[in-house]
Amino acid sequence: MKFSEFPYQRIDMDALKKQIVSTTQKLQTAQTFLEADEAFVAMNELLGQSLMTQRTVAQIRRDVNTSDAFYDGEMAYYNRAVPELQPARKAWTDALLASHFRKELEEKYGNVTFLNAEISQKTFTPEMVPDLQRENELVTRYVKLIASAQIPFEGNAYTLAQLAPYKLDPDDTRRLAAWTAEGEWYNQHGAEMDEIYDQLVKVRDAMGRKLGYDGYTQLGYYRMERNCYTAEDVSAFRAAVQKYLVPLAKKIYLRQATRMGKKFPLNFADKDLAFRSGNPKPIGTPAEILAQGAKFYQKLSPETHAFWTFMRKHEMMDVESKPGKASGGYCTCVYGMNGPFIFANFNGTAHDVKVITHEAGHAFAGFLNRSRVPADTMWPSMEGCEVHSMSMEFFAEAFAENFFGGDARKFRYTHLTDALTFIPYGAMVDHFQHIMYEYPEFTPAERHQVWQELLGVYMPWVAPGTVPFYGEGKGWQRQSHIYKTPFYYIDYCLAQTVALEFWAKIQKDPKAAFDTYLRYTQLGGSMVFTELLKEAGLSSPFAESTLKNVCEAADKWLDAFDLSGLG
Repeated sequence: MKFSEFPYQRIDMDALKKQIVSTTQKLQTAQTFLEADEAFVAMNELLGQSLMTQRTVAQIRRDVNTSDAFYDGEMAYYNRAVPELQPARKAWTDALLASHFRKELEEKYGNVTFLNAEISQKTFTPEMVPDLQRENELVTRYVKLIASAQIPFEGNAYTLAQLAPYKLDPDDTRRLAAWTAEGEWYNQHGAEMDEIYDQLVKVRDAMGRKLGYDGYTQLGYYRMERNCYTAEDVSAFRAAVQKYLVPLAKKIYLRQATRMGKKFPLNFADKDLAFRSGNPKPIGTPAEILAQGAKFYQKLSPETHAFWTFMRKHEMMDVESKPGKASGGYCTCVYGMNGPFIFANFNGTAHDVKVITHEAGHAFAGFLNRSRVPADTMWPSMEGCEVHSMSMEFFAEAFAENFFGGDARKFRYTHLTDALTFIPYGAMVDHFQHIMYEYPEFTPAERHQVWQELLGVYMPWVAPGTVPFYGEGKGWQRQSHIYKTPFYYIDYCLAQTVALEFWAKIQKDPKAAFDTYLRYTQLGGSMVFTELLKEAGLSSPFAESTLKNVCEAADKWLDAFDLSGLG
């Protein structure tokens, strides 16, 4: 069956709630492990195969066309109704943790589900239901606002994704004009974005306090299932980023400014153009890029070949950018089709290749672990998942000539430098959020000032005030994770650090590196993040030596890289 053919039916929440209550009672009254196991599996079916399948189908179809009134209405329904299931789901979690057969269930399914269940107990009280509903409404409002963007440029109107290639145009005047046009659109809607975020911060702060926390941060960590590290560990990681990566990134941008004939620090419109002749561009149409993806995955391994064949056969992806489509990209799982789904926005840049390697890295992990029970161990926690995606990008470098033709050398260079320079930005996003939830009473102007100050710490290679919106300390408004999933963004930085370790391994022995990657990926979410790394023989990003080592290896490679003839 193709995804477009999958039947959608709204979940009857009252009926589902009764089934959850009934299944909880079966677990509580179980006299044997077999009875407890049957209840455990039944709940997995209820929440995964039933609820999550239909909600995910509605979300994907809404995101593909945010003006679709039917699926927009369905998502509005789930945004209201799903929080109302929380009391029943909490009762199930209580029963699971108190079960006489917990030890036997942990022996069969692993302890991660139970560890996360203990964490989830710290994230909900019935008084929060209206807050959760309000949070959903505000996030949806932001998503729809971003998707509605029609930015005037050179006589046409573009979505944010469609404008992106012009922001990388080699012509200085045209590139600056594209950045300015985008910034003007954000500034026109800035007051609304400030209002949305202000309400989100306050409603999240209120939820944290209802649970007895000193604000939202601890609740935010629990909601992200931080089950093996703390805010203090993350703070230490950010300090290592400032110590090792910021100086290396500054060196990269100094070289870029010299190569481009630009003053240092660079303005926002210049920092992303790596070469005067233009950044690497993929060759071919979206369909041709996907066809090259098929060749890459066939060559990489039997497992990746089977995965990509499944995705294409069942049309489990929507990657072309179009008006009304939600921005960004993600991978999710349609449990009813026993497979992952990739959502993206191709825009004619190197981003398109990253999509079918990054999001496909997620999807590959989901494919390998799609039959895991319970479903919540199909993938690990977020930072563990991002290792799948970011590392897969580096394995695709061996296929760069097929994706980029004559721009393959450019791609290999910019892929590494982008990975290195991203981490300081990601750490800045995380630092910003910690400050925002520490001071929920901040005004919009104070929030913009914090962002401006953090730019000086984490991105000293950009000159403030050079481009409207970006130079005014407002650039955080375009980072959807800040609105949608607080404290998620550091996951990318932790994972990128591990992915850079894979990059270093690939330079020495590509096959051994992929064997390690496959070993890590096949574990799914059966262990917490730090244990997954240890089991696969990888270093922890929380060890200062890890960032130090990858920076030294990357710096040596960049020093030796021949940039001649690249423009």
